[in-house]
Amino acid sequence: MVLCALLKGRYDTRVAISGEAALRLLGAAPVDLVLLDAVMPGMDGYEVCRRIRANPATVAVPVVFLTAQSAPEDAARAVAAGASGHLAKPVEPALLLAMVERLLAR
Repeated sequence: MVLCALLKGRYDTRVAISGEAALRLLGAAPVDLVLLDAVMPGMDGYEVCRRIRANPATVAVPVVFLTAQSAPEDAARAVAAGASGHLAKPVEPALLLAMVERLLAR
């Protein structure tokens, strides 16, 4: 919810509490960017990212991992799953906003 507060007024946000819920949201309406945690109930973020990349309707949507898993191998795993970026929590708000703006400008 902290992310929603940070992005409020700048972007329209939707929140999913699980990987399955995130995929349902993506199927219901187009999105411009996905912020994803690696650890979620049910399906983990890496599998969600792989499914986003496997779907022709969402293959080009940027995916940024925001996760407490901050080791280099965690970032490499996110990139291998198809992530556009990886930020460690707690995330610096200015860094997150800069990444979101850069990815949306593409």
